[in-house]
Amino acid sequence: MKPSTPAILFVCTGNICRSPTAHALLLHKAQRAGFAVEVDSAAISDEERGNPPDPRSVAEALRRGIAMPAHRARQVHAADFERFDWLIGMTQQHCAALRRRAPAEAARKVRLLSEFADAIGGDVPDPWYGGHQAFIEAFDLIDLGVEGLLVQLRRDAV
Repeated sequence: MKPSTPAILFVCTGNICRSPTAHALLLHKAQRAGFAVEVDSAAISDEERGNPPDPRSVAEALRRGIAMPAHRARQVHAADFERFDWLIGMTQQHCAALRRRAPAEAARKVRLLSEFADAIGGDVPDPWYGGHQAFIEAFDLIDLGVEGLLVQLRRDAV
C-alpha cells in the first residue's frame, strides 16, 4: 500500500515572513525532487490575518528563483491539528503556543524547524524588524531546515 501524501503546516508569528517562506521552499524542493507533499502555513497571532506575504520575503524568494504561492495570512485553526501530519514552528515559543492549543493526541505533531537541521541551532529569528540582511539570513536558515525536513519526509515514505 502506498503511503499517503504527507501534510505539513509551517507556523510563525504573523504568517507573512518565515512560514510562507518555508511553505514556498518546501513546495519548490519537493516538486524538483518529484515528491508529493501538501503544504500550508499559518500564524499564532491573528494580527496579520488576510495580509499577503511580506514583500521583502517575496523579493528574497524571487531573487533565488522561487515563486511564493498565492497566500493570505491566517491563524492556526483547531482543524489543522487533525489535517496536518506535522505542525512546524519557527521558534520554541511558536511550538509552545501550538502545544497549548493542540488536543492531547495531536501535541506530538508539533516540531521545531531546527530539529531538521543541526546548523540552525535553535530558533529562526523574525526578520520583520531587520533590514534586507535579516531576510537573507532567515531565508538561509529556513532553507536548511526545509532541506532536512524533505530528507526526513522522503525517508519516512520508503
